[in-house]
Amino acid sequence: MIEILNDDQLSRARRAGALVGTILHTLRERAAVGTNLLELDRLTGKMIRDGGGVSCYIDYAPSFGNGPFGHYVCTAVNDAVLHGMPHDYVLADGDLLTLDLALTVDGIAADAAISFIVGESKDPADVALIEATEEALRAGIAAARPDGRLGDISNAIGTVLKAAGYSINMEFGGHGIGSTMHQEPHVANNGRAGRGYRLRPGLLLAIEPWVMADTDKLVFDADGWTLRSATGSRTAHTEHTIAITESGAEILTLPPK
Repeated sequence: MIEILNDDQLSRARRAGALVGTILHTLRERAAVGTNLLELDRLTGKMIRDGGGVSCYIDYAPSFGNGPFGHYVCTAVNDAVLHGMPHDYVLADGDLLTLDLALTVDGIAADAAISFIVGESKDPADVALIEATEEALRAGIAAARPDGRLGDISNAIGTVLKAAGYSINMEFGGHGIGSTMHQEPHVANNGRAGRGYRLRPGLLLAIEPWVMADTDKLVFDADGWTLRSATGSRTAHTEHTIAITESGAEILTLPPK
């Protein structure tokens, strides 16, 4: 299903996106050396409730997971990249942490992810990995224009990631979003410009470049959810929910100014 949102739904999407951006901003500030991932998960749950939102993850049970997920935020550390299940782990200096959050406000969803390094020890290779996903996200958003094609976004993302030297996994990518968290169309992180679904005002997309340092192969963790790089290499994942408007892409999940 591909949804085209009306003005009222877009207003609710903006509220959902603002709450996602605020929570991720707060979690980034709280994710210090010595912080337990379960503390971040509990804080996320409280902030969702206090902000009038509903978690998309607690009851989430897709075919690929060992569901329901049962937590409020995905916490992927170091070689984990997607669907990281919070567990009893204390963050250490130099950990590369990805936080991925989706929620609804008044029935409309928003979804975003950030990657960053905890503490003071910042490996240049990790910094480059994160920066590549951020640059790819900016390129994908810039390519999201009314009457453009879905392939324009995918091509822009893939061009940046390949130029940075990373291989691209095509199993998981971005997606449509609206009254449910995951909808069509699938937004691959590589593709051909000028191809695919025509972008229309009112379409919401979650665009999410992610890479692993030296592989495009994933393996499942024992928890049945967390996806890790097959080689144990570091990973990064960056995401925003955008709305296609008459004038271009509006980013809904920005952090507070």
